[in-house]
Amino acid sequence: MRLTKGTDIALRIAMRLAVLGEHAPTTREVADAVVVPHSHAAKVVTRLQHLGVVETQRGRRGGLVLTDTGRSCSLGWLVRELEGEGDVVGCEEEPPCPLRSACRLREALRTAQAAFYAALDPITVEDLAAAPTGPLLLGLSPRPR
Repeated sequence: MRLTKGTDIALRIAMRLAVLGEHAPTTREVADAVVVPHSHAAKVVTRLQHLGVVETQRGRRGGLVLTDTGRSCSLGWLVRELEGEGDVVGCEEEPPCPLRSACRLREALRTAQAAFYAALDPITVEDLAAAPTGPLLLGLSPRPR
């Protein structure tokens, strides 16, 4: 199983914001620090805002802040929300797989997916930002333009 690029970016942004505390960087500053295109970061920030993980404020004193919910949310919950709960393989897509009525692979992959999420459930965003990662995240500086 491979996470989408959007989920990867969302997790990097959440981790960066977790170590910055009350400092509210702009989306561009966060995108530059975690080395992702601004346009991708902006879409992800909107999604994180809708989930209640990030608060945004426009204007001179604006920026991004990780909410208490974002800080303490389960990584499993966040990845499920970002990825969706779909099957690992597209058995029902067009054309549908001819083995779908008697396939054992689909159930094995569902079990593996459930185990993957269960392993992420006890971990929080704040846990991800703890040492040794936290100091590294603090040291990230935006790329030069």
